[in-house]
Amino acid sequence: MESLPDGVRPVAEYHLAVGKPGEHHASGGGKATRAVLVLTCARLVGGHEDAAVPGAVAVELVHGFSLLHDDIMDRDRLRRHRPAAWVEFGVPAALLTGDALLAQAVRVVEATGSHRAVSVLVEALDGLMRGQSMDLAFERHADVTLGEYRSMAEGKTGALLGAACGLGAVLGGAQEAAVSALQRFGRCAGIGFQCVDDLLGLWGDPQRTGKPVGGDVTGGKKTYPLLAALGAEGAAGDRVRHLYARPESWSPERVAELLRAIEDAGGRAAAEREAAAQVRQALHHLDEASLPEPARRELASLTHDMIHRLR
Repeated sequence: MESLPDGVRPVAEYHLAVGKPGEHHASGGGKATRAVLVLTCARLVGGHEDAAVPGAVAVELVHGFSLLHDDIMDRDRLRRHRPAAWVEFGVPAALLTGDALLAQAVRVVEATGSHRAVSVLVEALDGLMRGQSMDLAFERHADVTLGEYRSMAEGKTGALLGAACGLGAVLGGAQEAAVSALQRFGRCAGIGFQCVDDLLGLWGDPQRTGKPVGGDVTGGKKTYPLLAALGAEGAAGDRVRHLYARPESWSPERVAELLRAIEDAGGRAAAEREAAAQVRQALHHLDEASLPEPARRELASLTHDMIHRLR
């Protein structure tokens, strides 16, 4: 943070909840799931966590960059129970701060001297941009398929989780086969993670999520529960399609009615099944990494903790 330009440092500290103690930092900076994956993978492949700290820092910076831009694109006014950075500081400052965090992430990884680590990060950034682009385009399309959703989620969320695992493995000294397998593990876990995020966005407790109930619906996001319900047959599916197509503004009562209809049409259950299926696929790729059994169990347990955030 200290190396950031003066004009963006306060925005970055506010957004990431770091820096000197004070009201800007009181809400905490999230769970650092991606950083935990970097350090854990480095240790479990036989390396030392200290060597992987640059990778952990980089994925947190990239995640912060993506959220800064995502909140602007989605017009989300809240982030972790307080005004989003673009609301607090303005759109230009939030955009510039996101750019600065991205540049810092690349610089941090480059300083390790590992060309493979830089390659893992750049590959993730490419996937992230593709996924975000698809997510944005979905808002204008009425006929998004679940297959297209999976491709979007693999980029938007899976790319960075895959990079976290890959960076940890590379900086921990793993062989290429293990690095690639752990990247695939992270990408599948990321799709499951995104499905659960969708569920939290519709039915999560605002006190825990920091966002209003149903915000993804009112923002026009094509989430997995909604897409599954829109494609459902019978009266329940018809009800979802009717409510979603109505042009009037979203009142709290109408949002609540649509959420009930999505659940009745099987959208919630379908997203839960997809998350579970992606976890199974992730664990299959974890087996391909040929880690010692205690290491495999630890990563599998971490994956289940990431997915079961509704409980």
